Amino acid sequence: MIQMIDISYLRNELDSLGTAISRKKFECDLDIIIELDQKRRDSISLAEQARAGQKATNKEMSQLPKGSPEFIAKVTEMKNLAAKVKELESLAKDADDKFKEAFMTIPNIPHESVPDGKGEQDNQTVSTWGDIEGDFPNSIPHYDIPWFDQMIDFPRGVKVTGAGFPFYLGEMSQFVRALINFFLEEASINGYEEVHSPIVVNAASATATGQLPDKEGQMYLDQNEEIYLIPTAEVPVTNFYRDEILTTDQLPVNRCAYTPCFRREAGSWGKDVRGLNRLHQFDKVELVKWTHPSESFEELEKLRNDAESLLQKLELPYRVLLICSGDIGFPHSKQYDLEVWAAGQKRWLEVSSCSNFTDFQARRANIRFREDGEKPQPVHTLNGSALAIPRVLAAILENNLQQDGTVKVPKCLRKWFPKEIIGSPKR
Repeated sequence: MIQMIDISYLRNELDSLGTAISRKKFECDLDIIIELDQKRRDSISLAEQARAGQKATNKEMSQLPKGSPEFIAKVTEMKNLAAKVKELESLAKDADDKFKEAFMTIPNIPHESVPDGKGEQDNQTVSTWGDIEGDFPNSIPHYDIPWFDQMIDFPRGVKVTGAGFPFYLGEMSQFVRALINFFLEEASINGYEEVHSPIVVNAASATATGQLPDKEGQMYLDQNEEIYLIPTAEVPVTNFYRDEILTTDQLPVNRCAYTPCFRREAGSWGKDVRGLNRLHQFDKVELVKWTHPSESFEELEKLRNDAESLLQKLELPYRVLLICSGDIGFPHSKQYDLEVWAAGQKRWLEVSSCSNFTDFQARRANIRFREDGEKPQPVHTLNGSALAIPRVLAAILENNLQQDGTVKVPKCLRKWFPKEIIGSPKR
């Protein structure tokens, strides 16, 4: 099955495309898009014919004596043709703009290995690691740990900015930095080149990766500059190669980036969004791949394994979900979610999404590669969180809470946080 959305697929395989899209939760009217495509092509054809007529008339006029009645008549004809060409070019541009706007609403189609389903209840658990029924005798929700508010200050974050923008203080700030350093070093060991990217992007970049037009309401927008705060490093890093052609021997390209991330998603108040469960600003390390189309699903499994290895070294129980067709994202072809077990809350927390976008983002971003002198073709793009900090931190605090009220620091972090415990003992 074709894993791409290109114009020929729309025109020639409409029923197949419609069936594939129907597996997802997103809706788009393909009949209207086809109609707009035809209007666009007709309008462009008329404009081209008018320009050809204008060129022919201009050639005829050049062969006539200046000032002759025939020449003067041709001048009048040229003025009329010029006005007609201008009108038809304007109509063609309007038709083209309307088609492109509609065309951008077509989601990527799910890979054949993606299970059917209507929502998150139909996602499939494909693997687990660790024992969620293990020994967590002291666990309580992280936000109920007595010293939690002294190290992560939400009220002052509300005062300074608003809800979902906490301050991390003292040792906790250092601990967060240790997690970031650990994630980046592991990424480097696994072959990802680190980049330090912008944290704001323009609309073209957000459109290329599929945030626009799907998720405009979830991003913070500077309307004066028409730039967006990034929801993930995926957006600037993927766009690094926008409008460029790579060579086969460059692939795969593996990059990692640490950035703060900004999301307007609020959710309802309650235990699901308390403490670190859902924030508007959070830190995350992102892994991004540009791959050969024939290797992208193999690279997806490598990407997933790279993210999983972090949770294993942190000794945090987790599960891997294969996301069903009704829950998969707009630009995604196949997606795994990694969820860590938070023993205090007795619930799973998503800490990573590892996805293959096939050539969906690459077509929108015009990222291509050239193979053996052949015509350039789109690469496949992938990304995955490795990892998102807040929920990983929540699981560490809950799962590693000791009887005396302190939290045991995972051994893998002590290179950057040289203490065995964090927090204050009970008095």
